[in-house]
Amino acid sequence: MFERISMIGLGYIGLPTAAIFAAYGNRVIGVDVSPYVVDTINAGQIHIVEPELDGIVHKAVNDGTLHATLVPEPADAFIIAVPTPFKENYEPDLSYIRSAITLIAPVLCEGNLVILESTSPIGATRQMAEWLADARPDLSFPQTAGDAADVQIAHCPERVLPGHVVRELIENDRIIGGMSTRASEMATALYKLVVQGDCIATDAETAEMCKLVENSSRDVQIAFANELSVICDRFDINVWELIALANRHPRVNILQPGAGVGGHCIAVDPWFIVASAPEDARLIRTAREGNDAKPTWVVDKGKSAILEVLSADPTRAMSDITVACLGLTFKPDIDDLRKSPALEITRAFGQLGCQVLAVEPHIRTPPPELQDLPVHLVDLNRALETADVICLLVKHSAFAEIGSQIPEHARVIDVVGLRSQLT
Repeated sequence: MFERISMIGLGYIGLPTAAIFAAYGNRVIGVDVSPYVVDTINAGQIHIVEPELDGIVHKAVNDGTLHATLVPEPADAFIIAVPTPFKENYEPDLSYIRSAITLIAPVLCEGNLVILESTSPIGATRQMAEWLADARPDLSFPQTAGDAADVQIAHCPERVLPGHVVRELIENDRIIGGMSTRASEMATALYKLVVQGDCIATDAETAEMCKLVENSSRDVQIAFANELSVICDRFDINVWELIALANRHPRVNILQPGAGVGGHCIAVDPWFIVASAPEDARLIRTAREGNDAKPTWVVDKGKSAILEVLSADPTRAMSDITVACLGLTFKPDIDDLRKSPALEITRAFGQLGCQVLAVEPHIRTPPPELQDLPVHLVDLNRALETADVICLLVKHSAFAEIGSQIPEHARVIDVVGLRSQLT
């Protein structure tokens, strides 16, 4: 049924998904708008950091089961995994999905399956179907023809954890939201080519909402932990000890606080629910606003520490102060900087006029957000030796022994528990 599978978008989700299908012997066509991405993959290399992925892509390209292109080719199934950000007013931006539809519409034919994997607001899959129908009036789609449609459409949200994508693409259950019974059956057959978990059928809107709810639930729980950390700081209570003690209750499982919430999912998806039901999603909105405010709180803590240094030595100016920011990514042990609170905090320190030493073992060059600022990417030893203020922002494995290495003179802001968390 699926001799050729086309993956539209070769980013953090699209490339691993394409590679897994190809590794199982399926012929996969990867489509991306970036010539660099296409050339890198066709050379058997990868442009992102994800454990195990480089070897899988290299073998699939050499075996001829995976190739990348800028222009879509005919296929039996098309999986769309493109960004779905929000606009300035937190309204969902579906322009990337629409661009993907424009790309694939000319090569669609009878018997095809189109799956939207991108995390989407409620109704996005049906909107995609309408765009396809407008682009290809010679074909029928499930919103009008149901099971008899020429092209079937489904939504199957990705639900993987960066750093564990390869394993979770195979092991995790998948939610299949078909716009018809036939669409759900076809999508299930496609994913069962590689998925060992269950494929559970529902309608498209429920599948869309399921992903949003999963991430919104995490966001609310993290917001509680982050709020606890702020309250505990006021009373000089070790929040990590407190949480560890509270979690000894058999029905309590408080998450760990941090610098905020980042990434392409948890920091974005709750806003899709808020945009769809602004009068009802009050808790979800409050949690999202609370997590967005955490980086500002961290920067304020840093400013207070800087003022302490300046007060202790009036001969020094702001430009003489060095702040070390340990970690830039949105979570530990990956290279993903999308909506990273650590990056936001580091940029804010750079704008103060002090010298900023950023330590990020998973990237080689400073990101564009830090250009034209007094921010330098350095190794851990240099940062620890020269910094007046040290901000522990990401719990990378490379920082695991940091507690014993911090010099006594440095003022430390630890928002991830690297020094104080119980072990």
